[in-house]
Order: sequence, then C-alpha cells, then structure tokens
Amino acid sequence: MPERSALELQLDGYGLTTAQILYRLPDHPTILQTYVWQDYDLAPDFPEMFGFLDFWNANLDGPLHSVRYTHQRLIKPGEFHRVDGEFALH
Repeated sequence: MPERSALELQLDGYGLTTAQILYRLPDHPTILQTYVWQDYDLAPDFPEMFGFLDFWNANLDGPLHSVRYTHQRLIKPGEFHRVDGEFALH
C-alpha cells in the first residue's frame, strides 16, 4: 500500500502527535536521556505511538522511564469545506 500524504492523513482525522520519551542509558541506568518522537496519529488510541513504544521495548536496550505526549488536530471539522465547483477567471 502506498504511503499516504500528510494532508490525506489529516483529512481522515489524524493529528500531529509529539512524544517526549525519557529513557535510561543501558550502561549508566541512573542517567536519563531524552528522545523526541513525532508522527501523525489517531487520538485517543494512538496506534502509531504505542506501536513505536512496543518496538522500543522489544528491540532497544534503553528501558523507558516516562513518556509525555501532546496531540493536535491540524485540520478541524469547521475549518475544511469541500468545494464542488471551480471558476476560472482571466
């Protein structure tokens, strides 16, 4: 399946999700490191973000400490209107 554009995702209800991930360094577990993840996702289930966190837990050595996230729909229902016609002016 071809990858969908950001506009197509937004029109289908996706919003921009940003997660600040704090994780412990594998060799120094008392030190926390920050990773910022951002992608289009569907609230309130966040399948993309939780899929990434599942991948992290299964494949990366740095154990997660905490995750803070924010979600914003960039196109809201009242801001988008379908256009049924077009006028061409010289």
